[in-house]
Amino acid sequence: MLVIRPICADDFTALKQIALESGHGFTSLPDNDELLLSKIARAEKSFAQAVTSAGQQSYLFVLEDTQSKDIIGVTGIEAAVGLSAPFYHYHIASHVHYSPRLGVKKVVETLNLCNDYTGASEVCTLFVREKYRRGFAGQLLSRVRYLFMANHPERFADLVIAEMRGVSDENGHSPFWAWLESHFFGIDFPTADYLVGIGDKSFIAELMPKHPVYVALLSPEAQSVIGQVHEKTAPALRLLHKEGFFHHGYVDLFDAGPTVEVALKNIRTVRQSALATVVISDTIKPSLCAEFKEQNYMLCNTDVGQFRATITPVVQYKPATNELYIPADMADALGLFSGGDVRFIAV
Repeated sequence: MLVIRPICADDFTALKQIALESGHGFTSLPDNDELLLSKIARAEKSFAQAVTSAGQQSYLFVLEDTQSKDIIGVTGIEAAVGLSAPFYHYHIASHVHYSPRLGVKKVVETLNLCNDYTGASEVCTLFVREKYRRGFAGQLLSRVRYLFMANHPERFADLVIAEMRGVSDENGHSPFWAWLESHFFGIDFPTADYLVGIGDKSFIAELMPKHPVYVALLSPEAQSVIGQVHEKTAPALRLLHKEGFFHHGYVDLFDAGPTVEVALKNIRTVRQSALATVVISDTIKPSLCAEFKEQNYMLCNTDVGQFRATITPVVQYKPATNELYIPADMADALGLFSGGDVRFIAV
C-alpha cells in the first residue's frame, strides 16, 4: 500500500537520496545535510503546532510503500512565504511606446523585480523518484496537499502559489541565467541555485539589476525560455492546471520558470473533496466507474501530526448515508475508525 505521511527524522537518508536525484534547479532540496536535517526538524515542529493562521510553518510529507518501506517521493507546503526573507520574482509587464508624430507604436515587455507573493502559501518540493514514476504516485503526491489544506484551511493563506522549475540542461546550464551571469552576477547557475537552496539570498539584492530589464535586450536563447518549464516538470504543471492554477506573468529570477497561482477555495480538490463517515468492512469489492473500470479514490484522515492518505479502488461510498466503507487493514494504516471522519475524492 502507498501511504502519505508527515516526514520524520528517520527519513533523513531517503530525503538525502531524493536531494541527490532531483538535480539542478530543484532549490527546495539542496544537497546539504545540515539544511535537510533542519527541514525535517522544522516540519516536525510545524505538524506538532496548534496554529490558527498561516505563519512560518513548513509541512513536508513522504510517500512510503508500506510493504517495502521504500520512500517513493516527497511533497510539501509552505504556509506563508517571504516572512523571514524576501521572496523575489520577476513580473513580466507590457509597456506601450507611442509617437503620434511618427505614427509609431511599440509594445515592449520588461522584467520587474518584485516580492508580490509575500504571505502566500506555496505548494512545493514535489519529487517522485524516477523508478517509481508510474501509476498514481505523482498524482497522490500532488493532490494530497490540497486534501490537507481542505481539512485545515486556517493554517494557510487565501492565495496558493507553485514555482515551476525552468529550463536547464543536465549540466545545470540555464539560458536565462547565462545572460544574467554574463552581465551582472559572475557565478554559474548551479552555484546560484545552491545558494538560494541553503537560504543565502543576500547576493540577489546586492547584484540583481535594480531597474526593469527590457526583454528585447536579452539574448534570443534567454528570451525563448521565459515562462517555460523543465521537461521533467511538465507533468507537475499539467496537474496544477487541472487544479485551477494559472500563470499571471511571474517568473523565477534564475531560470525564468513560471510561478502559477490560485485561490485556496478555488482549488479543484478542495472544492470537490468531501467528508464522510467511516464504516469498516472487509466485504468491499473494488468500486467501478461508468466505463466498468476501477474507480480510484484518494482518501485521508483529518489529523495533523498523524496525517495519513492513500489512493485505492477498494472503498465504497454510499451517498444516501454519506458513509465510506473501508477495509480494516486500510483503516488501520490511515488511522481511521468507525464513526470517524474521512476526507475523500474520486480520481
